[in-house]
Amino acid sequence: MLRGNHPATVDAKGRLKIPRAFLRELREMGEKFYVTSEGGDNAWVFPMKVWEEKEARLARTSSHNRSKQRFLDRVNYYGQEVEIDSQGRLLVPALLREEAQISGEVNVLGDLDHLTIWNQARFQDRLKNNPITTEDEKVLDDLGV
Repeated sequence: MLRGNHPATVDAKGRLKIPRAFLRELREMGEKFYVTSEGGDNAWVFPMKVWEEKEARLARTSSHNRSKQRFLDRVNYYGQEVEIDSQGRLLVPALLREEAQISGEVNVLGDLDHLTIWNQARFQDRLKNNPITTEDEKVLDDLGV
């Protein structure tokens, strides 16, 4: 289970040094990952095994499903398959790095089965401008959280 926020650095070549707290578990899931985004404001890092499970579920959905196609358009546009190098780094695709403003110091958050990478200022704004609402609390309560 991937959890917590572990600040990290993306170097000038666009390589993210995976925080130690996540590296061992990610390596246990394999060396290949799919780095993508749904909206270009952050980057998702999915172990290929997890991403392929998502793809299998999507493949069972009609090719005429517009929601599926909009999702695939975005994750394919931003996405690339990458590998962790021997120093525990992975390359964030240039297009996504630019769009999400991912460089220098970033926040790397564990989102259960994948990591999410945020520009630090952008994530702070997100937290400030999107507080948990009463409706959110109700949904979480219904989920038993």
